Amino acid sequence: MSKIKPSKGAPYARILGVGGYRPTRVVPNEVILETIDSSDEWIRSRSGIETRHWANDEETVAAMSVEASGKAIADAGITAGQIGAVVVSTVSHFKQTPAVATEIADKLGTDKAAAFDISAGCAGFGYGLTLAKGMIVEGSAEYVLVIGVERLSDLTDLEDRATAFLFGDGAGAVVVGPSQEPAIGPTVWGSEGDKSETIKQTVPWTDYRDGVVERFPAITQEGQAVFRWAVFEMAKVAQQALDAAGITSDDLDVFIPHQANERIIDSMVKTLKLPESVTVARDVRTTGNTSAASIPLAMERLLATGAAKSGDTALVIGFGAGLVYAATVVTLP
Repeated sequence: MSKIKPSKGAPYARILGVGGYRPTRVVPNEVILETIDSSDEWIRSRSGIETRHWANDEETVAAMSVEASGKAIADAGITAGQIGAVVVSTVSHFKQTPAVATEIADKLGTDKAAAFDISAGCAGFGYGLTLAKGMIVEGSAEYVLVIGVERLSDLTDLEDRATAFLFGDGAGAVVVGPSQEPAIGPTVWGSEGDKSETIKQTVPWTDYRDGVVERFPAITQEGQAVFRWAVFEMAKVAQQALDAAGITSDDLDVFIPHQANERIIDSMVKTLKLPESVTVARDVRTTGNTSAASIPLAMERLLATGAAKSGDTALVIGFGAGLVYAATVVTLP
């Protein structure tokens, strides 16, 4: 018989606060058109994107995260010293080690919080949220800070007509804490590594270092293949998340998908047969695709503008490079 004492965590977990940070520089499609042969109309019709934000030298991954996190902590009504763990999802922090989460935890003034980075692309926020829920229920942390942050402008090939207009920068953060009732549903997540070539970095860093290539690595993707996968397969995953939470689309108030492309969002809404009463996040129009940051940024904007309200039931789903995905139903803070 085991001598280990049972964990004394909370019965459930919930999102208590949310915060976001968008870089000060707003980049319209006209700037993108300086390096690719396209048009504003084509970009809008293919993606829905009108503008995106690009970071300056001071708006580092850590700096943007600290700004977003400070807002989330204040929104949750706690102090940084109460944070027991910091989980950061990013693919654009260019130091292999140490994890940027440790720098963020220190700058926020946490009391030696556990801190680590994860790499799960555009599904990273969902992965982090799931880990946070587990920590709180297990009892290893009372409050967990989950951050999605990217500087994808550093990984954008401005001469690639298929991707130059897609990516933006920013940080979104949530505080996850204890709850007496279910407020984060079961996560439906997974990976399809056989499709890893559809979204990838062009070459390894070592090829650039060793002079095999002269151009800095960038993100590239097979647009049509990604579109088909996202629309058909991810709609199934979203439905599975609803089923796992024990609700139907009629019970939903808000839908917050990864802000990859407005055409994908529209197609998922149609496939899921979401009622017109459901508020759909369309932050992609002015923020672009910010990968791991897109869901918390979209959530923050919906709440800030009043398009969604505290207590609403929301379906969130992220999907991207890997290919990886994560979907769950949450109660909004």
